[in-house]
Amino acid sequence: MFKRIFWVGVGVAIGVMAVTKAQAYVKANTPDAARQFLLGPDQDNVPMKTLEGLVNEFNATRRAREAELNRQYTERAN
Repeated sequence: MFKRIFWVGVGVAIGVMAVTKAQAYVKANTPDAARQFLLGPDQDNVPMKTLEGLVNEFNATRRAREAELNRQYTERAN
């Protein structure tokens, strides 16, 4: 169990680093109009917004799955 948690954490960290490096490369090597199209107007906080989006998506999926499981258990109990 702890191995899985460790490797998931390593995967998430590598993913965040890869996205950050890719966005830094795009930011350094593209014209301003293209950067505005790809990264949006707030280009300084893209990694934090990406991480925040991932956490929000995870929480929404977790809540949906929890509601589904609760509904299944409630139906079995009745």
